[in-house]
Parts: sequence; C-alpha cells; structure tokens
Amino acid sequence: MNIKCAIIDDEPLAAGLLKSYVEKTPYLKLVGFYGSAIQAMKEMRELSVQLVFLDIQMPDLSGLEFAKLLPKDTKIIFTTAFQQYAIEGYKVSAIDYLMKPISYEDFLRASNKALEWFGISQKQQAYVSDRFMYVKSDYKLIRVALDDIMYIEGLKDYVCIYLSNGEKVMSLMNMKKMDDYLPHPEFLRTHRSYIVHMPLVESVERSNAVFGEVTVPISDSYKEDVQEYFETHTLG
Repeated sequence: MNIKCAIIDDEPLAAGLLKSYVEKTPYLKLVGFYGSAIQAMKEMRELSVQLVFLDIQMPDLSGLEFAKLLPKDTKIIFTTAFQQYAIEGYKVSAIDYLMKPISYEDFLRASNKALEWFGISQKQQAYVSDRFMYVKSDYKLIRVALDDIMYIEGLKDYVCIYLSNGEKVMSLMNMKKMDDYLPHPEFLRTHRSYIVHMPLVESVERSNAVFGEVTVPISDSYKEDVQEYFETHTLG
C-alpha cells in the first residue's frame, strides 16, 4: 500500500532531509511539502493526506495547534528539537515523536508504525463493511460471520471463537492480533483473556457480561471502556 504524506516544517534543512527520507521509503508518497502550517491549511484539504510529518515549533500556528485542526483519520508524526513536547504530542494521538536531528533509522521505525496502523485500519473497515473474516483452523480457512460471534477467549497461543449457534472455532493466534483487527467498540476487550461482541450482551451482573447461561468476566483493567459502551447505549 502507499501512504499519502505531507511534510510541514519551517526549517529548510530539516524539511529537505525528511523529503529525502520519504523519497527512499517505498510505501510513502509525498503529496505536500510546506514551510508553515498556514500554507498547509490552504492546500491540504484537497490532497487526502493520510500522514503528516509535522514540526511543532513554527511561527503563527504551532504544530500542536495545527494537529487539532486535522481530521481524526489523518495521522501525525511530530518532529522537533525539544523533548518537552513529547507528552503534548501524544495527547493529540500522534503515531510517533521524532527528535531532531532525525536519523533514517528512527524515521523508518516511525513510518513502519504508521504503515502498521493503516494496514490494521483497512482490515477493520473491510470487516465492518463485509461483516465476515477468515481464520486459519486445522489447516483450513474458515469463514466466520462477525454477527455470529458471541465472544473470544485467549488460550495461550490460541484463540477460541464462540459462536451464537453453539459452535466454536480454534485458531493459532494471539489475543492482541485479534483485538487489533476487530472493529471497535462493537468488539471490546473485557479481560486479558476475553473479547466480547457487545451488541449480543444480554445483561451485566457482578462484573460479568451475560449471554444466556454463559458469563464472561469484566476485569478492572478494561472496565472503563465497557462502562463507556453501556453508557452510550443506556436510556435514562
């Protein structure tokens, strides 16, 4: 896949170095190159930019201020010479934070994070629109409809997918990979070992999600996300 990216930096040398890095990274396509955030604001809207390499300290409009104006699906890698901005950078959901002078090794590491994020995002969109996925089980690819999944349990190196018809599918996979690819918040991690299909939960009792006679634990580590889901679906 190709990621459409832009560089916004008021330092010509730093911007030129980033441009050279982008040009030798096969999956990055440079569509915008700007010396200020003000200039970028005027042109970026029409370019469908997916990733921005964004300097923080710039005149008129800082990178942190500009980041808040970007669409949520536009990802950011901040570039700066000042360490103190790292925490602020992550508050606006930056994929990474690069300290100047930036080596190609660090640039590539950050870009690979973006590539992974966009790959996961594309698969999530496919799962949401197509409503099914294929999983490997017993040397076969088995089609699993998302609407049929009740919950998923992690069992060491395997996951067990429990379906609403009583069947289950075992696959060699870890829970993090499954959690990353399933659409959120339709599917939520409720416990280190469980992912729940939230629309199928019949009730919540004593920190357990209930499906008929089956209960799945909700641990303290994941309780906040689960509570938020129910609050948005609770009347009164």
